[in-house]
Amino acid sequence: MTATAAAAPVRGRTFACKVDEVSIGQPRIVAFGRISIGIFQLDDGYAALLNICPHRAGRLCEGPVCGTTRQTDRAEFVYERAGEIVRCAWHGWEFEIRSGKCLVDDRLKAKTFPVEVAGDDLYLELGR
Repeated sequence: MTATAAAAPVRGRTFACKVDEVSIGQPRIVAFGRISIGIFQLDDGYAALLNICPHRAGRLCEGPVCGTTRQTDRAEFVYERAGEIVRCAWHGWEFEIRSGKCLVDDRLKAKTFPVEVAGDDLYLELGR
């Protein structure tokens, strides 16, 4: 779901949405003018990513929230990190939600934004 947030800065941060508008596995996409940002609830807090995949500019945050398979020395698949990865819907490239790090290419990183929880509100630091 995409929403437009009212820009009400608080201590250098901008209101994004209410806490109850984001749930684990279901990011909230919020527009700030022409900028689209996905806000994710993780097991230990919140994270935010620019909704543009650095691979080919797809809508990164609209892809599935998932885990990934771990590389092993044997012919097996070990699924791990459930809920910590977002997979771009265009080409399937995977990014860590917390850091924006691309799992396929170390040279690519999705832009992240600090998230602050204040009561029932979520704020982003957009200026970094």
